[in-house]
Amino acid sequence: MSEIPVIAIFDVGKTNKKLFLFDEQYRIIFERTARFTETTDEDGAPCENLESLRLSVFDSLREVFSRKDLAVKAINFSTYGASLVYIDEAGRSLTPLYNYLKEYPAPLSEQFYKKYGGAEKFSVQTASPVLGSLNSGMQLYRIKHEQPAIFSQMKYALHLPQYMSYLLSGVGCSDITSIGCHTNLWDFSKNQYHMWVTKEGVLDKLAPLFSSGEVLPATFPGNNYAVGIGLHDSSAALIPYLVNFHEPFVLLSTGTWCISFNPFNDTPLTHEELAEDCLCYMTFQGKPVKASRLFAGYEHEQQVKRIAAHFNQHTGRYRSIDFDATIVTRLKERNKQDTPAMPPDKKLLQASVFSQRDLHTFSSDTEAYHQLMMDIAIQQYKATRLVLKGVSVKRIFVDGGFSKNAIYMNLLAALFPEIEIFAASMAQATAVGAALAIHSSWNSKVLPNDIIELKYYAVMK
Repeated sequence: MSEIPVIAIFDVGKTNKKLFLFDEQYRIIFERTARFTETTDEDGAPCENLESLRLSVFDSLREVFSRKDLAVKAINFSTYGASLVYIDEAGRSLTPLYNYLKEYPAPLSEQFYKKYGGAEKFSVQTASPVLGSLNSGMQLYRIKHEQPAIFSQMKYALHLPQYMSYLLSGVGCSDITSIGCHTNLWDFSKNQYHMWVTKEGVLDKLAPLFSSGEVLPATFPGNNYAVGIGLHDSSAALIPYLVNFHEPFVLLSTGTWCISFNPFNDTPLTHEELAEDCLCYMTFQGKPVKASRLFAGYEHEQQVKRIAAHFNQHTGRYRSIDFDATIVTRLKERNKQDTPAMPPDKKLLQASVFSQRDLHTFSSDTEAYHQLMMDIAIQQYKATRLVLKGVSVKRIFVDGGFSKNAIYMNLLAALFPEIEIFAASMAQATAVGAALAIHSSWNSKVLPNDIIELKYYAVMK
């Protein structure tokens, strides 16, 4: 029996750590999911168990390499962003893998922004809203000022995808999809590292930049396989769409956060867009991607609980409610007279109007749920429009949880009558993207054009 050529992809999320094996047609032929118990850093803050993650890579590969029916041609990685591993000359990690949600010391933040031109100006240059530890460059700045002994021992600060690649290749790399993701490290106006990186001596701690499509030889024993340098997960998820569609589109990736990516809008971020929670990512080709964020998945989850409790229903019921145009028409008429105002302390793009609605005014939970989806869809319309300016986009592809919600999809189609709205589904877009990034290094077949399933939503009259 001949061996099947495959690529192994480690897809590391905050909760689930997955390993996939894809064949040359990008079909999943093996999948494993693991979860690790979090540990804590020296301050008692929760953080990833880096040692468990490291050992799981080696254990998983030993199992895969023992299979006689497979030939592993390459390995690549996609992981969550804003997380750095600090290694010494021997490749040992010097600190815990600090959580990007860890509170950032206000005095240090103020010192930084004051020194480098003020928060507003700096944020425009780096396409990075002020996000504390979520700006991974600020984590490195903090190490320098709070743990100088660690900083002096540090050979490299590697973003998590590149650390995982380092485990197998022994080569320290930086990758533009991680460096360009709201890190405060990259000056988008000059397309190079921001000058603070050099001034603070941080540039010496950043490994050389490699192309996202490059591969390295492996030092870990096994077959003769290539090792990719890893990608930031949001940029990896865009790759299948960039490979398959060349006319301007927006990808609306829905989950806890709903992020609208426009890879065809490279206009510089404005102060106003930053204030509305816009930011930039980088494609694997090193091009800026303007994006807007909405906390809609989280808001949906909270409000569904409120509806279910009020109407004495199970929350699972709302996963499959059909779209009812009659209810929508009725609610639109009612909303002309009665739409609650948002409290001044709540940003419209982060909390929905529905949170202010009185559930006693609805005749049924179905009606209340339609109103919730209308409020979220209107929020999404406003958020997505922020990245549409100046670009003639023909299509919006919606993937993730809301793509399966018929009410949401029909409402979105009505709000964007001039743009084609598609629910897009594909198995494991992030992992597939990481495999596609190094396609030519492992795959003898042509790039596939049938890995994304699309369902068109027409505007309902």
